Amino acid sequence: MDRIKAAILGPGNIGSDLMYKILRSRRLKMEMMAGIIDSPGIQRAKAMGIRTTTEGIGPILDDPEIRIVFDSTGAKPHLVHAPLLEKAGKIAVDLTPASVGPYLVPAVNLNELADAPNVNMVTCGGQATVPIVHAINRVAGVVYAEIVAAISSKSAGPGTRQNIDEFTQTTARALCVVGGARKGKAIIVLNPAEPPPLMTDTVYAEVEHPDERAIRASVEEMVATVQHYVPGYRLRVPPTVEDHKVAVIVEVEGAGDFLPKYSGNLDIMTSAAAAAGEALAERMLAESRRCRL
Repeated sequence: MDRIKAAILGPGNIGSDLMYKILRSRRLKMEMMAGIIDSPGIQRAKAMGIRTTTEGIGPILDDPEIRIVFDSTGAKPHLVHAPLLEKAGKIAVDLTPASVGPYLVPAVNLNELADAPNVNMVTCGGQATVPIVHAINRVAGVVYAEIVAAISSKSAGPGTRQNIDEFTQTTARALCVVGGARKGKAIIVLNPAEPPPLMTDTVYAEVEHPDERAIRASVEEMVATVQHYVPGYRLRVPPTVEDHKVAVIVEVEGAGDFLPKYSGNLDIMTSAAAAAGEALAERMLAESRRCRL
């Protein structure tokens, strides 16, 4: 066994983009794509030789060889899926804002969640800004963090629009729980401009120790870490410090696997989820090797 079998719940834009990333994985095997209708995503997976089902989560639960399940449905469906997956002994990587399991931002806390049966990938805004808040906090102490995630209207599908409240609440909590801010706030802006703009995230922070040199070095180091799994993640405006206030702007360009490159908001979610899945699979494979010795 050199790869861990994985399944995706939800064959929409996020699920389809994630499928391409898993197909490139050295540690994950794309075993099944599951939906509830014969959608274009299901047809696409089927054409690529991947097992598909339109019976929802049932066939995934019934397959003991599927160990990791990526849920890209929605916050409400995941509340139903989570206990079923845990009972079946499968690890859930949750790409919805349901927040059943602990928040996971690979650049910050990947190694802390090895034993969690369910990990939550926060939101696209969280994946883009929590690393920056964490980077500022570790050298300056963040009292308050506020982020504004601006994405193209064309990259905001039905799932994103239906989960706006969950997006802002989940992102704000993650700024504190993972980023380290004492208080957090999140805002999302859907930009209808043409041509569609790249995802842009602005981070504002009030800090205890406004050392601009230390803050800039910490942020630049964090950006390089995120780029290991999101190559299109970059600083648009480096940290600027005025009194005790810090401002940073990052932008995210998608890899263009399935979605347009302006859909960086979706790409950062699927890239982070794939990185989490890779790490979980590596631990499973290592454990399997130890058991055989």
